Amino acid sequence: MTTVTTAIFFALDGTLLTRAEPFDAVLAATFEAELGHVEADWLARYERRFEAHAAAFVPDPHERALADVREAFDLDADPGALAEALAETDREATRVSDDAVEALRKLGVDDELGVLTNGPRAWQLGKLAHHDLQGYFSAVVAADDADARKPDAAIYEAAREAVDADEYVMVGDDYEADVEGARAAGFVPIHFEREGPDFWSTLLAML
Repeated sequence: MTTVTTAIFFALDGTLLTRAEPFDAVLAATFEAELGHVEADWLARYERRFEAHAAAFVPDPHERALADVREAFDLDADPGALAEALAETDREATRVSDDAVEALRKLGVDDELGVLTNGPRAWQLGKLAHHDLQGYFSAVVAADDADARKPDAAIYEAAREAVDADEYVMVGDDYEADVEGARAAGFVPIHFEREGPDFWSTLLAML
């Protein structure tokens, strides 16, 4: 009898990891800690420039956006140091539930597990390491690995190339990116929802 192999990919932010506070609060706190104060214009420019850099898949989009803020407002700050402080503060603001970790442990016994994320690879690997999650995954596929972001089929194809399996499953919270995109790419989509019955117990029962 031939055994069907399954690869289960998870979105990171909003699915495996939840936030104790929103990213804009983390960004504001980082500016406060590093520069002594923060202005709304800094936050707005950072958001615009980060989205532009991330969409172009440039290396270190967080640092590049911070460099843009420094230049635009003539700040006395090193973008690299700011980016390191922001990454650390952001990692501290994320949470992973015991139920999610237990689900990964059990699913990983028979299936290959991966992370499929629209975030920058280095930034996301830092979060996984912070929560000691990296050992659960055979592959981490990020937007800058594929020069594509979910729901683009190219990032799903990169996931297929990273893990050899007969069947592919995508678990994520963003309906367009993680459900519609996954379905169009031939993955079995599972929509992560925080409300209602415990999601992780339900996922184990389904898979």
